Amino acid sequence: MSNVKLSRLNTADADFLPTLNQLIAWEMVSNADVEAKVAEILQQVRNRGDAALIEYSNQFDRRNCQSMEQIALLPEQLQEALETIEPATRTALQAAADRIHSYHNHQVQESWQYQETDGTLLGQQVTPLERVGIYVPGGKASYPSSVLMNCIPARVAGVKEVIMMVPAPDDLLNPIVLAAAAIAGVDKVFTLGGAQAIAALAFGTETVPKVDKIVGPGNIYVATAKRMVFGSVGLDMVAGPSEILVICDGKTDPDWIAMDLFSQAEHDEDAQSILISWDDDYLDAVYRSIETLLPQMERRDIIVQSLANRGALIKVADADEAITLCNQIAPEHLELSVEDPQAWLPRIRHAGAIFMGRHTAEALGDYCAGPNHVLPTSATARFSSPLGVYDFQKRSSLIYCSEQGASDLGKVASVLGRGESLTAHARSAEYRIKK
Repeated sequence: MSNVKLSRLNTADADFLPTLNQLIAWEMVSNADVEAKVAEILQQVRNRGDAALIEYSNQFDRRNCQSMEQIALLPEQLQEALETIEPATRTALQAAADRIHSYHNHQVQESWQYQETDGTLLGQQVTPLERVGIYVPGGKASYPSSVLMNCIPARVAGVKEVIMMVPAPDDLLNPIVLAAAAIAGVDKVFTLGGAQAIAALAFGTETVPKVDKIVGPGNIYVATAKRMVFGSVGLDMVAGPSEILVICDGKTDPDWIAMDLFSQAEHDEDAQSILISWDDDYLDAVYRSIETLLPQMERRDIIVQSLANRGALIKVADADEAITLCNQIAPEHLELSVEDPQAWLPRIRHAGAIFMGRHTAEALGDYCAGPNHVLPTSATARFSSPLGVYDFQKRSSLIYCSEQGASDLGKVASVLGRGESLTAHARSAEYRIKK
């Protein structure tokens, strides 16, 4: 069996855990050269604004722009793209957008308040961010789905303005990406990529407005830039490579599972595809399907490298061990290709998105199921959640004290303030105590 290189692990092996930990470990690959270059780009854009954006766009994307008018797109260009793409593509984009919108409507948080018996009022006011920037990659592939997934929740949240950055290497733009921007309701589009796009959104220039938050994935330069501007602007996350973990009881068509593994492996050479099963014969069957189906794949070279780098077929003792392993890995995408996936849910603690049942391919979540496909990677599902409406809303605490409430609370605050040697705190509260 061995035309395709793919790790074959068994939890019964003495070296299983160290081998697994090495396989799943991921630290954003950056280095001093990248960080120095990104720092320079950020500083140049901050100091020189549009002029720096034009120079970097020409340098890195092989363009010949003389002004920002050549970098900004007009709303009519987005609408034209929507009207000229294939009707079937337009219909599919709209269907996906409708489902994403419907799902995210359920996430909207409302303001609330309550009143205590003495008249004191407490609560929370929920308000949308003013302006958001979305970054849409344009290198090895174009992602109209990312436009929908990043923009629609912002719109549902009530964000007033959405600015989109999409690189246009050699002046090439994917019309489906522009059509998706029209459907999603993007307000402004700039054909900028890399660290310079992040800098423009974070700091603002003469033409590009400064945003409150930046969302969307990108390459090493984009990720490094996002880390460096955090604090000046909010971020969704600094995402690592795509991941899929499939747990199967051995009763799903092995071709289906092989293709599900491919669906993440084809993203890039660092993507991770793992299958866990307690049926050794089934792991063999999936491996045979991988060998059979691989020659048909358009991006087979990337898939081969991805599987060799970070892919694995893992034999576990039973379903309980599969769940334990899943919670340790904390995958971005988890497929429960088992008989009764609902019964598994109470024990699954860490996963970005859970795809339940044999018919629920992860690819459906990438495009049109409705939940967001921007998910925590690299085991950050232990403490992070999918992108959602809540990422585009902020919360302000509400406190209103009646005269009696201020007096009662003032006595408590007085003691605590003096206990911390913050006398002004204590006296400020004491002024409101009824004599």
